[in-house]
Amino acid sequence: MKTDNGVIRAFSEEHVERLTRISRRQLQYWDRTGFFSPSLSDAERRRPHSRVYSFRDVMCLKVLNTLRNESRVSLPHLREVKEKLAHLGEDMWAKTTLYVLKRKVNFVNPETELIEEVLTGQVALQIPLEVVQGDMEKRVRSLWERDRQAVGKIQKKRGLASNHAVVAGTRIPVRAIKAFHEAGYTVGQIREQYPLLTEADIKAALDYDKAA
Repeated sequence: MKTDNGVIRAFSEEHVERLTRISRRQLQYWDRTGFFSPSLSDAERRRPHSRVYSFRDVMCLKVLNTLRNESRVSLPHLREVKEKLAHLGEDMWAKTTLYVLKRKVNFVNPETELIEEVLTGQVALQIPLEVVQGDMEKRVRSLWERDRQAVGKIQKKRGLASNHAVVAGTRIPVRAIKAFHEAGYTVGQIREQYPLLTEADIKAALDYDKAA
């Protein structure tokens, strides 16, 4: 899914990994343990490509990558921070300017206007961790430009999806799309199952055997 200005607003795990540098394994673990779950996903996580992330999710994950993987803040501490700041909403990681001091998360307390450690309230001073939305949108546009070259194409590579044919630029197997089609799904309904795909992708998959 993309907006009128061409910025993608729904992202697969593969896209999120490239934009935030958080591995798919880590994304899946955070989702499975309830630390951070994608907001556009299928409730049945066992389905292929059931995790779909919004732009807001990507912004939050970019901050979390800085906190967890770059600043080395422990996951148990981040869980406590999340619980303490839960009143700020699901997008608190992106909309709140956070600070790190000695691997502890700090924020500006709106009541005192002082930078305090989230859990203890101890006043601190440190360079803020900020993610500029405009910069992320540039990254997304760049990602979209790269992916556009693969629209409507099928590829088959050794070691990719067990050597089965997939829609270029994704890991979505052609046979999965055909299975939905054979079950009576329209192109539009198949797109609902795989938001990353375009009509051209789906038609290319359905015509794959004919062209092979």
